Amino acid sequence: MKIFVYNYREFDEAVYFQKFSEEFGVELGICTDAPTLENAHLAAGYEYVSIITSKIDRELMEKFHELGVRMISTRTIGYDHVDIDTAKRLGIHVSNVTYSPECVADYTIMLMLMSIRKMKRIMQREEINDFSLPGIQGSELPNFTVGVLGTGRIGRSVIRDLTGFGCRIYAYDKYENDEVKEHARYADLDTIYRECDLITLHMPLLEDNFHLIDAEAVGKMKDGVVIVNTARGGLIDTRALIDGLESGKIGAAGLDVIEDEFGMYYYDRKSDILSKRDLYILRGFPNVIVTPHMAFYTDQAVSDMVKHSLMSCIMHAEGKEDPWAVV
Repeated sequence: MKIFVYNYREFDEAVYFQKFSEEFGVELGICTDAPTLENAHLAAGYEYVSIITSKIDRELMEKFHELGVRMISTRTIGYDHVDIDTAKRLGIHVSNVTYSPECVADYTIMLMLMSIRKMKRIMQREEINDFSLPGIQGSELPNFTVGVLGTGRIGRSVIRDLTGFGCRIYAYDKYENDEVKEHARYADLDTIYRECDLITLHMPLLEDNFHLIDAEAVGKMKDGVVIVNTARGGLIDTRALIDGLESGKIGAAGLDVIEDEFGMYYYDRKSDILSKRDLYILRGFPNVIVTPHMAFYTDQAVSDMVKHSLMSCIMHAEGKEDPWAVV
């Protein structure tokens, strides 16, 4: 079968695309750029398309439909960048992928520790030979009550890791998991906001949880609360986050994702003027760590993402049940 791949990355994905396309007998079409209306025509003759975190809006979805595309597979867990409603209307199937949850879980724990130990400021001072102690006294994770919002595979891995630190753990999810109950107590959001010293997010971004953490939610939290987000930027109202940081209500934040990150991350933009004012504000805080949506980025995860995207397309083409099907 034939699959057209956008956002094809020579420096990391290529070796896995070559390996798995040969193993599965897949003919690949390749474009290193993100899909756009201007390059959509390259997918002509291909019924299956693989993408990463690139906007597939209504117009682009309709263009792919005109070209005969039957399915779009995103090499990511999240799929909020794809216009699912238009895909349903046009009968285009959409799938995502899964990868080892350890990559994001490890990164989340790292951001927690860096945030509570004030590592950003420590590293900045060290660069200018400032080895003084005032202002960089940290806290110890075993003394924290942690709220984990979302107990899917990644959230469960984070909870498992936190048990090794001896934290008191609360969890929130629409669907409770028995494995989680062995290590954490499920609670409603108000309880978590009221009781937790640190809150970490591990949810997909959906209409009903957009800006889940807004000004009202922040107001219910403990003074000095630490917030970590390795899920989706839209889960947090950025203005409310900034206000909370400025007032001191929020003591620190570790952010691998932010709102309005499309068209920025994974590109070299060092010589560009970015219209991302909130990013500049967030990076200016000494108690905020911002990284470019890379919690997933390990060798195992990249291999899984490529493999599962190809497998999803193959399974759909063969009429088999696709475990990664979204619509």
